[in-house]
Order: sequence, then C-alpha cells, then structure tokens
Amino acid sequence: MLEGEIPSDISSLSNLKVLYLWSNRLTGSIPPEIGNLTNLMSLNLFSNRLEGSVPREIGNLVRLEEVLLYDNQLTGSIPSEIGNLVNLHTLALLINSLESSAFHLEPILSQNPRAAEQPLFRVYSAGYGNHSSLLEELNINDNQFDGPLPISLSNATNLNNIQLYENRFTGTIPRGLGSLQKLFHFDVTFNQLEARNAAEWGFLDDLANCSSLKYLQLTSNNLSGFLPQSIGNFSTTLMWFEIDDNYIAGSIPAEIGNLVSLTSVRMKSNLLTGRIPAALGSLARLQIIDLSRNRFTGGIPATLGNLTRLTELQLYSNRLQGPIPPALETCPLELLDLSFNQLNGTVPKEILSIPTLTRFLNVSYNSLAGSLTPQVGNMKNIGQFDISGNRLSGTIPRTLGDCQQLDSLDMAGNSFQGSIPSSFSQLKGLQSLDLSRNNLSGLIPEFLGNFRFLSYLNLSFNNFEGELPKHGVFTNLTAFSVLGNSKLCGGVQALNLPPCPTPSSSKRHLSRKLVAAISVASGIICLILLLSLFGIHRWMPKSKEGHAADGIKVPHMMVTYAELLRATDGFSSANLVGVGSFGSVYKGLLNYEEYQLVAVKVLNLQQSGASRSFVAECGALRNVRHRNLVKILTACTSTDYRGNDFKALLYEFMPNGSLEKWVHPEANEQGQTRALSLIHRLNILIDVASALDYLHHNGPEPIVHCDIKPSNVLLDHDMVAHVGDFGLARFLNRSPIEASQRSSTSMIFKGSIGYVAPVWSGQQSFSRRGCLQLWDTSTQTLTGKRPTGETLKDDLSLPRYLEMALPERVAEIIDPNLLLEEEGEETNECTRDRAMECLALSLEIGIRCTKESPPERMQLVDAINELTAIRNAYLEHTKQ
Repeated sequence: MLEGEIPSDISSLSNLKVLYLWSNRLTGSIPPEIGNLTNLMSLNLFSNRLEGSVPREIGNLVRLEEVLLYDNQLTGSIPSEIGNLVNLHTLALLINSLESSAFHLEPILSQNPRAAEQPLFRVYSAGYGNHSSLLEELNINDNQFDGPLPISLSNATNLNNIQLYENRFTGTIPRGLGSLQKLFHFDVTFNQLEARNAAEWGFLDDLANCSSLKYLQLTSNNLSGFLPQSIGNFSTTLMWFEIDDNYIAGSIPAEIGNLVSLTSVRMKSNLLTGRIPAALGSLARLQIIDLSRNRFTGGIPATLGNLTRLTELQLYSNRLQGPIPPALETCPLELLDLSFNQLNGTVPKEILSIPTLTRFLNVSYNSLAGSLTPQVGNMKNIGQFDISGNRLSGTIPRTLGDCQQLDSLDMAGNSFQGSIPSSFSQLKGLQSLDLSRNNLSGLIPEFLGNFRFLSYLNLSFNNFEGELPKHGVFTNLTAFSVLGNSKLCGGVQALNLPPCPTPSSSKRHLSRKLVAAISVASGIICLILLLSLFGIHRWMPKSKEGHAADGIKVPHMMVTYAELLRATDGFSSANLVGVGSFGSVYKGLLNYEEYQLVAVKVLNLQQSGASRSFVAECGALRNVRHRNLVKILTACTSTDYRGNDFKALLYEFMPNGSLEKWVHPEANEQGQTRALSLIHRLNILIDVASALDYLHHNGPEPIVHCDIKPSNVLLDHDMVAHVGDFGLARFLNRSPIEASQRSSTSMIFKGSIGYVAPVWSGQQSFSRRGCLQLWDTSTQTLTGKRPTGETLKDDLSLPRYLEMALPERVAEIIDPNLLLEEEGEETNECTRDRAMECLALSLEIGIRCTKESPPERMQLVDAINELTAIRNAYLEHTKQ
C-alpha cells in the first residue's frame, strides 16, 4: 500500500541488485537517478501509478536482465537506449500510454542479442555482442505497434520464429525475407499490411526460399490483388497456410497442389472466384480446408474424397453448384459445412453414413430435393444437424431418433410431411429443435415437454392440431413458437388458444360445420375482392426503402427494410435471440457482397421512449471505438410494407450470447453446458471495466451507460466481453436541453430494477466517480446470484450480503457452477485455497464500488489494475 514518489536518493544504494516495488500506489515519475544503480539486475515497478516517460538513463544499467514497467500511466516514447541492455531477457511495457510509433525494432534487432518475454518481445539466444544475427525469436504480439515492418528483419539470419500478430503495422511486407533460412513460423495476422500488385506480393517469392517454413499466417490484413503462382514454390515442409479475412481476388493457383505437406488451408472471407482446384485432392496430409465466404463457382471437386485425413471441410457462403460428391464418404470428417450455396440433387446417403461426423453437418440454404434417407441414423454421434432452407420432402425418417447425441436439429423451410416420429423421444439431449415452415401434421408429442435441456422449439407454420402440451418448454413463451398452426387448442393460458373441445361439445358443433365452411369461404372471396379494389399495392415493397439513419457514418453498408426482412426470414421467431424494453433482437444473415451474420435490433416504436432510445444508442455508438464495446454496423430508418415507421440497429453478432446465460444457466441452456472458469470470469470483468473506463474518461465525450448488467454484456467467439445496449446512455458534457433531446433518460428513474438504483444520487444526477456501474456485473459473475434473488431477504442488499460473508465464508457465496468446475479439474488443496483467495479479493472490489460516499468508491482504473493483478497472480500460481 506504499504511496508517494520513488525517492531520487535511492541511487545511493550502489550495490543494489534487485528492486521490487510492484503492485503499490506509487506516483510521480521514474527518477533518472536510477541510472546510477549500475549493479541492478532486476527492476520491477509494474502495477503502480507512475507517470512521465521511461528515463533514457535506464540504458546505463548494462547488467539488467529484466525490466517490468507494465500497468502504469507512462507516456512518451520508448528510449532506444534500451538496446544497450545486452543482458536483457525480459521487457514488459504493456498497459501504458507509450507511443508505439516512436519505438522501432531496429535497436533490438541490431543491438540486443538476447531479449524478451511476451507481450512486448521474446528473443532467445545464448550469445552476447551487438549482432542481430544472434536473434532467434521475435514475438511482439498483441500490442499497438504501428508503422511499417522493419527492413532489418532480413538481417537477423538466425530468426526462426516471427510473430507480430494483433498490432497496427501498415505498408507492405518487406522483401529480402528469403535470407531467413531457419524461419519456420511467420505470423502477421490482425494488422493492416497491404499487397495490391505482383510487386508487393513479392514477399511470397522470398518466403518460398525459406526451406524450413512450416506456418504462414497472413489473416486479417488489407491484402488484395491476386495470389501469385509462386505459392507453388514454397518448401514442401509448409504445413499451415492461412490468409483469411483479406480482399484477395482471382482464383487459387493450381500450383498449390505442389505443397505436399499441407495440413491446413484457410482462405475464408476473401473475394476468391473460379473453381476450387481439384489439385487439393492430391494433398494427402490435409486435415482442414476452409474456403468459406468467397465467390467460388462450379462443383465441389470429387477429388477431395482422396483426403483420408480430412476432418474439417467448410465451403459455406459461396456460389457452388451441382451435387454433393458422394466420394466425401471416405474422408474422416468431423465437421462439414456446405450451407448457403446453390447445390442441387439429394443429400447423399453416403454423406449421412460418415461415422466420424460428430461436430456439425450443415447443408442448409441450397436447392437440395428429394427425401432424407434412413441412413441419417448412422450419424449416431452428430452434435448439430442443419438441413433447413432446401426443397426436401417426404416424411422425417424414424432412424433420425438414433442420433442420440444431437443437441441442435434444424429442418425448417422444407416440405416435410407426416407427423413427428415417436423415435424423437430418444433425443433427450436436444437444446434446439426447429421444424417450422414445413407441412407436418398430427399431434405435437407430449415427450417434447419432458426434454430437460430443450430451450428453443419452433414448430410454427405447419398443420399441427389437437391439444398443446402444458409442461417443460411449453411453459416458457419466449422459448417456443407454434404460430401458423390454426388447429391447435389448449396450452398455457397466456397463449390464448381456444379450449380443446369435449366429446359432447363436438357433437353439438358437428351440424354447424357446413354452415361455418360456407361462411369462411364467402368471407375469403369478399376479402380478395376488397383487397383488389382498394389497393393491394400497399402490401408490396416500396420503390424506396429509406436510408440508414442520418449521421451514422457507415459508408460500406446501407440496408433496407426488405433486406432485413430477408436476412431474418421475415423476423421469424426462429431467429429471435432476445427481447428488451424497447425492442427485439434477431439473428440475421445479411447478403452484402458476402454473407455476414448480424444482430438486428428492431425498435418497438409503440413503446414509449423507444424512439429516444434509438437516438441515444446511435449517438452513443457513432463515434466510440473500443474492443470491449459492441460495434454498431449501421442503422435503418424506413417504413414496413404496411406503411408503418420502422427503425432498426445492426450490430456484430456475438456467437456466445450474453453473460446472463452463463452466470444464470439454469434459466437458459442448463448449467452443465455453460460453465465459466475463474480466469474466464476475471477476464470478463476486466473487459467490462475497461469499456466503462473508456466511456467515462477516454472516449470523444464522457458517456455513462446507465444499465450495466449481465444481459447487456455480450461474448464473442473468443469469450471477449463487449458492452452493449446504450438505449439509456447519458452524455455528461452536454447542456441540459441537448442532453434531454439526445438521451432516452430524463430526470426520471430509468433502468432495470436491482441494477441502476445504486448509481443515482439523491439529487437524481449522474457521477462518473468510482466504479458503481461495475458492482452488479462483478458480483453476479462471481456469485451467480441476482441482486433481487431469493437469497436476499429482510431488505438485505447484495453488497451487504457479500460484506457479511467475506472472507471466511467465500466458498458459500460463490457460483456453485464455478466451484464444481474447479473441483472437476486436477487441482490440489493449495490451488483451491488460492482460488478462494482470488475470489474474496475480487468480491471486495465489488463491495468497494458500492460505498455510499462517492469519495470512498474505487476509481475504475484502480479496479482494472487490481483485477488484473489478481488474475495474473492466480495464473502465475497455476503455472507453478
């Protein structure tokens, strides 16, 4: 808990070898006099509040082996004198505000033969001296370095591993890399590097001379132009070729067939055209092919059936035609995704007989026809099966019930007939079942209500009849849909279905059926005539659908109501992922140059405050940019086909849903499939706190979210947290009149019960001081308890409940799912005790965020620093 500045006269300790002052509250700058400690070997000042620049005098400490200055508030450039530290093996400067553009790699490459630990750089060498040829490994992943890549890379002839991913490097990839004969791994993913013509693609010609190269990763850059034929000249040692998420056009050169050691080819999300090369079928070691989200045409090469090691084949979202090759049956596929193409023919029985298919079989949204053969029952271990959006017909095979590992089955949008097979009663692990938009009939089986894990059921727009079950999933109106089945009766009262007739009432009404039928037919004829006379054109698409909302600067995507209607399948309940105060959120597949999965928030404009919410969310998100904020793609203001106003917002789709579904799994998709480890939870809290700190202090203008809760924290594919739903956001620096116009929150109470109340002061104004907005998410994430849960009785608040329990009873109050997961691992008692200690410290941060007096509350930056220190300490402990 040390405070104040580091005294300059510490330099008088001339024999000092180790200086550890990390994780205190030290302020001020690092004194330049520290350069007099010429015997110093280790300097650890991380996790303080130090400001100013890194002193150049640090270059005098030639015996230094490690320098840890991360997690402070240092500014300015990184001094090149660090290159003088010839014994340095660890340098960590992340989580500061240092100017990355002022730090070039040349001092490290030319002066320092040993170096680094991730995250700044990692270099291993046993030699000494000022020669870059001693450099063996360069790792500066996940920083903010910008500018061009150093040309001097080619001088480090001993380099065997170059990993520069997740930075901001620009320009072209330098030539001359062919001199790196020991290079086996080259990774520049997630940068802004360019290649627009044959000359700028020349680096591939150079890398083709690297005879040891095994892994080449160029994903997520700005590479364009055409792939050169020289990729066929790469060493036969190349195993991994990855160029996803670029702008590469043209076809794949047939010369790729020369790379006989390839195990993985990933080229998804580009602009590639032409046919998929049949030469891929000659690469006998291939295990993964991902060419999805391109513009390939022609058929799927039957030669792929030669790949006896292929476990993953993804070709979705292309323009492929022709049948699915039965020859794929010889591949040991675990995942096969051919969705969103133009394939025709049937679903081959050979594909349905692949015994290794365990993860996913998706042939949805093609033009497949015919019936589903009984061989479908051979996929006994398949987890997800999707054949929706085709032209399949006939009855559903009884053998499908043999696929007892199924957790997701989607057969929507076909022409299946008959009833739901009784064999489906064996699919007890189903979590999602969609049979909508078919011609199914008969009774809805009672056993569907007995499925413990079923959280999504869509039977809409079929011909089901009879009584609707009243148990299990049928009691949750947001979990199932039976729209468009006019002959159903009964069910839970909230559905307002007609009561099921008794035997006596059936006899009474039998004589009236003929009259009723005639009346209905007459009514339909009259309705058709009226529609014809009085303007059926009002129901047709308008010539102008409207533009994206004014002021939303998204030049690459403008969407219309009609496009959103198609993307969400008519705003189908099958695509409904959530309902909020001012609207509903749908999953949509938008065809904008390529298929893109998006989240579409449709505002309920009949709800008071919805329009203000729309304006507030646009205003809050239009200029903010942060990795932990949900990214808004565009907005749509238009009219629907009935002439009613329509407003919607489009966001990046988060495949792992909301944090709510993870911390309260029993209400959604069952606890055992939604477990979060301690490290996951701490990372999520750090992500949320970082987003709030940006909104409060580092964005274009201070914004207070007003409704932070687990349901508004969304998780992407990598479980990184993103804060969303800014419908109640407040702009703090605006005038009262402007704020009331631009925010959906006025001087009345808004938000969610149990979440917002602690944030408002007695004067009904907001304060950015402290981390009040973080308290609920942190405590729910770690305890699994809601702020208004049953545990909290006698007006006992959640912070007070936790304060009474800590630290002795921490095991009683944490999320039991977290506890069970930790116990399920091979952990000793010491590790469990360490986990309990970390949980207690983390919960104390939540309590300190809720102090009644604002000056007593933690600052967000302090919460971030302490959570980071807790996480790092636990990680360090688990490695021992």
